[in-house]
Amino acid sequence: MKRDEARKRAEELVSKMTLEERASQLRYDAPAIKRLGIPAYNWWGEGLHGVARAGTATVFPQAIGMAATFDEELVKQMSDCIATEGRAKYNEFSAHNDRDIYKGLTFWSPNVNIFRDPRWGRGHETYGEDPYLTSRLGVAYVKGLQGNGEVMKAAACAKHFAVHSGPEAIRHEFDAQATPKDMEETYFPAFEALVKEAGVEAVMGAYNRVNGEPCCGSTTLIRDTLREKWHFAGHFVSDCWAIRDFHENHMVTSTAAESAAMALNAGCDLNCGVTYLHLLTAYQQGLVTEEAITEAAVRLYTTRFLLGLFDETEYDRIPYEVVECKEHIALAEKGARESIVLLKNDGILPLDIKKVKTIGVIGPNANSRKALIGNYHGTSSEYITVLEGIQKYAEGKARVLFSEGSALFEEKTEPLALKGDRLAEAKIVAEHSDVVILCLGLDETLEGEEGDTGNSYASGDKVDLLLPKSQRDLMETIAAVGKPVVFCLMTGSAIDLQYPSERFNALLQLWYPGARGGRSVAEILFGEVSPSGKLPVTFYEGTDVLPAFTDYCMQGRTYRYMEGKAQYPFGYGLTYGKVEVTNAVIDKIVEKDGFPEAQVKVTIENKGTYDTGDVVQLYIKNTDSPYAIKNPALCGFRRVYLKAGEKKELTMQIESRAFTVVNDAGERIRDGGHFEIYAGTSQPDLRSVELTGMQPIKMEGNV
Repeated sequence: MKRDEARKRAEELVSKMTLEERASQLRYDAPAIKRLGIPAYNWWGEGLHGVARAGTATVFPQAIGMAATFDEELVKQMSDCIATEGRAKYNEFSAHNDRDIYKGLTFWSPNVNIFRDPRWGRGHETYGEDPYLTSRLGVAYVKGLQGNGEVMKAAACAKHFAVHSGPEAIRHEFDAQATPKDMEETYFPAFEALVKEAGVEAVMGAYNRVNGEPCCGSTTLIRDTLREKWHFAGHFVSDCWAIRDFHENHMVTSTAAESAAMALNAGCDLNCGVTYLHLLTAYQQGLVTEEAITEAAVRLYTTRFLLGLFDETEYDRIPYEVVECKEHIALAEKGARESIVLLKNDGILPLDIKKVKTIGVIGPNANSRKALIGNYHGTSSEYITVLEGIQKYAEGKARVLFSEGSALFEEKTEPLALKGDRLAEAKIVAEHSDVVILCLGLDETLEGEEGDTGNSYASGDKVDLLLPKSQRDLMETIAAVGKPVVFCLMTGSAIDLQYPSERFNALLQLWYPGARGGRSVAEILFGEVSPSGKLPVTFYEGTDVLPAFTDYCMQGRTYRYMEGKAQYPFGYGLTYGKVEVTNAVIDKIVEKDGFPEAQVKVTIENKGTYDTGDVVQLYIKNTDSPYAIKNPALCGFRRVYLKAGEKKELTMQIESRAFTVVNDAGERIRDGGHFEIYAGTSQPDLRSVELTGMQPIKMEGNV
């Protein structure tokens, strides 16, 4: 259905409503209008990595794990599965007149905020720190979720517009100050791409202010940027109870009616919260017009018509049996395998099950379901933890010993015990094992959203990059035993890995790999599959090298602007193979709409003895313009699979945006004609070269 047709039908239906009825439809829990045959509809749905909070669903790797795959097609396939399961559940829920929260077809995903600081607790909901990677994966997610059928399969939502990445504790009152250059260069690109390229149906505002304006009541963001500059045609929704913050925390209004008016007049159509209950009061006070209420209702009903909610559609016959079907589970496990990043390997991996007789699996995340799923998750009918994955793989081949080793963050595991009550057991298990798999990290109780987490002292954020004291004590205990150790980290963000890097034989970053992620971990540990994930974030040496958490200036942040050396760089990840870019040339440069685009031909070869996936990465550096980003920036990537000894030739495109710079006024311009382009399986920084032993190929060109 075309948007024009859907809007015309929406206008006709809304015209039959009273003003009170129109205002009621601007709530996230829109009530039924029985006289018009309109059922109730709850707009609040979640789908970051599977249909969330609505019962059983396939639980894919958390978004940061999806980002580590650097695989656009895979992300698109996963989001298509999410939409399919969402439709199947909606069909049955509606048939049973269950129109509760989380059971609609409007999913408030993806989160395309930039993970600018590793302390932010919600960073694992994002696609990492790079605007280009975030844009490409975000576009893939939206296209997969919304589909290309006669009607939308499900509606995606780009959140949280626009400058939002902590601190969680003060988000309801915080004013993020960002320069026009940083806005255009870093914070805007993913949102713009989702609007212009993917046609995302909804955009959600953030809790905080940006340069003085609350995001959900910002004419600069909503009207000037989204609607007028980018021609966004969908609907805008507030974050939950964010409009209440206008008068209670931001203090930019005095009453709930004034807050409702500010949001509606700026272009916020839908209120997640209760402040729009005061819209009629605002109307009576002359703060909003009937036309503004009507327009918001029309936009929302346009979305409902685009979803085919008042028609018979091609998706009505999707059966409930697709929920957690074997194909979706297999895709989730593929995602987990591609997401796992090998940070260090002295040759211990892959483990030879024929030579390892006793495996010690130790750590609070080894047998943790919470560490599999991240936040905003659905319910799986089966969970396979790392311990269970290893046990199933080693059954009949090797003995598996287990110790929790420590609590996740508390001093002891048993209330009446002494501190460190599992350390002795962990030491015993290590002593009796040929190799130790040490599983540490965080989970959604330690990093997540303010209000949804047990980490009350930091509201879901991290105060530093260290693991909890209980886990640091456990690391030291295991290191002292002297047995070979494979360190497995389950987090959604960067941790200081100096200690395990110096003392353990191998390091694997597992993220939150999904409900059955333990099986994929075992397959990688024992060499059934080669790891091939890449870091979508920088791992720093600590917070001392970072600006203040509340500083939204990008200088010194992320791989594009950092001054020093990363502990583990963005784009880095080892495999069991040895994949090298052996040749790369700029094939041609053409002008398009006044800007250059380039085509690069790359030859890639697996010189190792293991079949493996890997990611070819292109980086670009403008060497002339004073407005250029400090370091080479990602401008292209392609996931490839190479058998041992195999060679492939790829043709990769570099879009015109990569050849632009942003001036201090926030204008994207063409400035400077000399560019360096790098092709490799990592970025061209010195630390990546040091860790991989390979130098990306450098090309130079003038445009």
